[in-house]
Amino acid sequence: MPSKSTLTRWVFIIMSVIIIALVLFNTLHFFKELKENERSKMEIWAAAQEELKDIDMTASSNEGDFVIKILQSNHTTPMILHSLKDNRYNLNNLGTLSVNDTVTIKKLISQFKTEYTPIDIIYKEEVLSVLYYGNSPIITKIKYYPAVLILIITLFFVALYFFYQTSKSAEQNKLWAGMAKETAHQIGTPLSSLVGWTEILKSENVNESYIVEMEKDISRLETITDRFSKVGSKPKLDVIDIVAETRKASEYLKSRSSKLIEFEIRLPERNLPVNLNPQLYGWTIENLVKNGIDAMRGQGKITIEIIPDEKNAVIHISDTGKGIPKRDQKKIFKPGITTKKRGWGLGLSLAKRIIEEYHKGKISVAKSTKDVGTTFQMLLPLVN
Repeated sequence: MPSKSTLTRWVFIIMSVIIIALVLFNTLHFFKELKENERSKMEIWAAAQEELKDIDMTASSNEGDFVIKILQSNHTTPMILHSLKDNRYNLNNLGTLSVNDTVTIKKLISQFKTEYTPIDIIYKEEVLSVLYYGNSPIITKIKYYPAVLILIITLFFVALYFFYQTSKSAEQNKLWAGMAKETAHQIGTPLSSLVGWTEILKSENVNESYIVEMEKDISRLETITDRFSKVGSKPKLDVIDIVAETRKASEYLKSRSSKLIEFEIRLPERNLPVNLNPQLYGWTIENLVKNGIDAMRGQGKITIEIIPDEKNAVIHISDTGKGIPKRDQKKIFKPGITTKKRGWGLGLSLAKRIIEEYHKGKISVAKSTKDVGTTFQMLLPLVN
């Protein structure tokens, strides 16, 4: 059964569609009525033009005054009266258009024909002239009103959609941050206990190599706890050599990975200072490398290299896995998106957040080819 919020959203959408339909229907109906009124008005004008032929204008005539008043009353409708006998044009409400500009007049006549059927002005059963007329300014405005209305409503829905997506993203960020901090808290308790037990084992003359390995793992757990505790809060950045940090993270992963994974690490000899949080950067390298190992199904080659340019340290992490389809290359950085049967799809989402939000850099898929491999690229601004 759909949730209350989903039902509310659908009710809102349906009501909006109904309101839009009613507004459009009434606008079109109003537009049609205006067109009919315009037609009636012009038929009266044409009838007055016909009556004018029968009136003796030399004598005083109330009828003549009335007819002239009708002919002079229309100040809005653009019209062209074409006298057939002498092929002469009379223009009304067409601004500064000259009767000698026959090219423009003929174009207007063609346009007016698409808007209204011309009216023949007949005298003694003979068509003396033809009246062509177009939409008045108010009808022209109303004609485009539905399109403007639809555009405004579309923009409103787009804004509403982005607001909804932003709110949803903010809620997800709070959820992931809360889970990460809770994970750090949960790990912290047994970790403290392990540190205590290590100290006890030291006093029990246990093989020192065992304790050294345990301390390495404890140190690793402390690093993981520190990483999770930083999610959702602004981390401290220091000016650090990214070459040294990349080498450190790469060597650690190399030592902890299967012998079936070949590592190639190509780093420049000189230092490249950037504003960096070492724990979060190491986490990003780890996520990308593990993602590559999963794509290679545990066997293949991982290449880690840094190619500096004038403004950035450009880090490439490549694998020889199955590749990522082009349609998924932007989508994979969204939370919950994963191609693996197991996992929550958070690794690349966290990597994007760490690089782009915390370090003001860029992360993307530089290239990916099916059954050849994928290269991820990170750009981190250099400190001059």
